[in-house]
Amino acid sequence: MTAIDLSIILPEMLLAIYAMGALLGAVYTTKDALAKPLVWLTAAVFVLTAAWIGLSDEAGLGFSGMIVKDGFSRFAQVTILLSAAVVLVMSVDYLDRTGLMKFEYPILITLAVIGMMVMVSSGNLLTLYMGLELQSLSLYVAASMRRDHVKSTEAGLKYFVLGALSSGLLLYGISLTYGYTGTTEFAGVIAAASDGQLALGLLFGLVFLISGLAFKVSAAPFHMWTPDVYEGSPTPVTTFMATAPKVAAMAMFARVTHDAFGGAVADWQQIVALLSVLSMFVGAIAAIGQRDIKRLMAYSSVAHMGYALMGLAAGTAGGVQAMLLYMAIYVVMSIGTFAFILSMTRDGMETTDIRSLNQLSDRHPGKALALLILMFSLAGIPPMLGFFAKLAVLQAAVDAGLVWLALLGMIASVIGAYYYLRIVYFMYFGKTEAPVDGDMPMVPWVALVASAVIMLVGIVNLFGLEGAALAAAVTLVN
Repeated sequence: MTAIDLSIILPEMLLAIYAMGALLGAVYTTKDALAKPLVWLTAAVFVLTAAWIGLSDEAGLGFSGMIVKDGFSRFAQVTILLSAAVVLVMSVDYLDRTGLMKFEYPILITLAVIGMMVMVSSGNLLTLYMGLELQSLSLYVAASMRRDHVKSTEAGLKYFVLGALSSGLLLYGISLTYGYTGTTEFAGVIAAASDGQLALGLLFGLVFLISGLAFKVSAAPFHMWTPDVYEGSPTPVTTFMATAPKVAAMAMFARVTHDAFGGAVADWQQIVALLSVLSMFVGAIAAIGQRDIKRLMAYSSVAHMGYALMGLAAGTAGGVQAMLLYMAIYVVMSIGTFAFILSMTRDGMETTDIRSLNQLSDRHPGKALALLILMFSLAGIPPMLGFFAKLAVLQAAVDAGLVWLALLGMIASVIGAYYYLRIVYFMYFGKTEAPVDGDMPMVPWVALVASAVIMLVGIVNLFGLEGAALAAAVTLVN
């Protein structure tokens, strides 16, 4: 390992050392007594690491091209780290209230984040797989943390079984790719596919790769795990799954398609466009009948990944920029929404029934208004920031000549608006029956209000995200 290799992989190495040190420290001391300080310390470590990466302009290849450090990986890593930090601090009150404040939780989140950071900076299919499995194995355990809860155990088992299936698809795609190109390095694969005429076996490898990646982003028809895992997992784990892993998986998707198969855009563009259409409509239609807000948000995430894939399907730097912008805004909207869900209690017990939101505006007008803004933004209603996120991916599709895809996206958006507006209806006009009670803890309340304010204030200049996303996209698509 050279000095350049070390400098490129240093943030991930330090996080790994921190995770192992925290594990040993907790095991050989008072274990769960350290859990709450460990959560706050881990969040602080994430923020400091994000600042370090964000302020760095280092670029290059490490470990003979297996790790790529560029603007694209920095944008994705900063987004992952900051969202993970916010989710951790939001979770403290919930974990205390439910007796789930275990020292393993922040350590599992740290290991998952390390895996995601490797995923988005991979320059080799094997490195990508190692990062993906580190993230997945950590989340399998986190999903089943509530060992005395049937749904949590079921969620972890379903996630593990279906995750193993998707890993098999991905590995088979990697095997075919290696067999027809003689390499697993992205640079070697793109050289073999640079003429735009893929060998039939390599094309099959691409299909299997995309299928495995589609599972990780919850794209239809590989979304079957999402509603059950979202519903059964402890709500802090669900919150984490809905934010950082989505960014990592979508960035990994972009990395594979553009870095490894950038010379065969016409071949994968059709597949990604099909996944986009299926995800948008399956998510929008399936969410209509949901009564559990966590299942509703699961199908909502399926639909939103469809819109993000629309930007990726464009196959251009503008499309990647739109996708990154969409994912950053989606993470903020999800954090605010789940901050509210974390505090939903009735008679001291957790509830996720959307009917418990009836007449929320009478009892908690501030919370209802903030949630209304977030629902409007998720639905893409102007002038909320979510509207500009959808506008960006629609514009990217039109610019790439995929007008039909943009039209279908607008139709799906209209369908999806129904279930967001239904929540608003319950809050302001629903019948008063079995309502949520109690006040929100300070941190979730701040996250909810801050997310809502960002959805309004961000329309001025998108907080500079547009320029940062373009700079990141240009380093990937060149």
